[in-house]
Amino acid sequence: MSLLTSLARLRALDEGIAQPVATVRHCHLSARPMVFIPLKLSGEAAAPLAAMLGTDRERPRLLVVTQPRNRDLRFAWATEVAGALLPYVEAFMNDTETVERRNADPYERALDAPQFIVPNQAGVGFIRLLGRSTRFRRTDGPYPVPESVPLLGRWLTYLAERAAYPGSSLMLSATQELGRHWASGQSGLEDANLAALLGWITTGPSDEAEDPLIWPPAGPATDPGFDAEVLAPAMESESPERITEALRTQLEPTWRLMWQAIDLLAALPEGTSAAQRWEHDRGSFSGMAVHISEGAPPQARRDGAVTAAARLARMERAQATYDVQRAYDDPLVMAEYRLTGEAFAGEVIETVPDNTEGEGRSRKLRPLVVIKTDDPVRLPPGTALGTPQRRGQGAALVEADQGLVTLKITKGMGRGKTPAPGAVPEIGERVCYTSLTDDFQGSAALPESEATPWTHGGPPQEYVPDDDDAQEEWS
Repeated sequence: MSLLTSLARLRALDEGIAQPVATVRHCHLSARPMVFIPLKLSGEAAAPLAAMLGTDRERPRLLVVTQPRNRDLRFAWATEVAGALLPYVEAFMNDTETVERRNADPYERALDAPQFIVPNQAGVGFIRLLGRSTRFRRTDGPYPVPESVPLLGRWLTYLAERAAYPGSSLMLSATQELGRHWASGQSGLEDANLAALLGWITTGPSDEAEDPLIWPPAGPATDPGFDAEVLAPAMESESPERITEALRTQLEPTWRLMWQAIDLLAALPEGTSAAQRWEHDRGSFSGMAVHISEGAPPQARRDGAVTAAARLARMERAQATYDVQRAYDDPLVMAEYRLTGEAFAGEVIETVPDNTEGEGRSRKLRPLVVIKTDDPVRLPPGTALGTPQRRGQGAALVEADQGLVTLKITKGMGRGKTPAPGAVPEIGERVCYTSLTDDFQGSAALPESEATPWTHGGPPQEYVPDDDDAQEEWS
């Protein structure tokens, strides 16, 4: 937890309401997201009870497994889920654009992509297990399933993997995204309760938000009291209607909370870099669609050593990129780096726009800018700098002494003998410079090899079935 977030939590506790820790929304939000709320049987890793899902807040769809331990009913439920989710996913494959790439063939990218929103990180984990439980199922031989079931498993596995990819918006956790934008006065563990977190953000903490009778857990696990007093008797009665209504009471409150969370996020202006990250999501989604259409095998159960190392490296690089993008988009995030001395903000008090370096044909335009700042500057001379106000501009620190910082602009001034209009800050202008360089912006955001549309920048490993996979039960 950062220092500013800690201070925001203390202030939230003192004032009795959550405090904003972001000024813009750092995720893409679809105009038609698929809200997916799963429930599972307590004590079972991936035995589904029900799911409420849909893209229309007024028309949720409830799918129930009346006897979760019955194998046939579980896969009948999975077939229903596939019937609801796959058309939504496939609808985005029709409209595409051609993307040109340096040193590589062009590829077709979907103009838009599906977006799934689940209540919490535990919901993402359940979807990952559900994907693994279904993507290896066979459509012939003993215990056959419809072709839609293993296809559903492949897409759920893909979405769960993308949810772990920094900056991706293909599958969002409502509590995680709310927590990135507001700091409550409760612990991080308590923030996983969607009702409690929304209470802090909207009206302040209340006992009602933590009452499972009023706001049941947002899944995937149900409340133990509900299991003992309502669900168990309903299952013993073997009445599908009674079981369905019991589970509806657990899901409908969460359904309302999910749309409230979406409205809160939608009210924030989208950060500048979110659209660029969504382009990479669209490319990844398009590549996965091609991979499936070409008859490629499902994702492997586990990565090999080389693939795992490559994936880790890509995710670490993506995390660093995401952190820098958030800082450039959001002054509140940048304030963290100002505290650590990696960034500084201040007022321009002097400029030398026509300063040059070198002689003759090697002479280069290097305007000087002097900034007065109250921030601690812990950067050595020569440090490369960037600025959110002029993305793509490069500068270098000349010296920093007693609140005065001198820097020279090294790129982003145009090709003339004098700086392009607006390239050099005006005297009196408020600016911010940071050692978090802006190299990730534009087409250089990711290497072209990573812009190729795969789950994490490379095609899934080939899957070779073994005896365990052939006999795998849903457990």
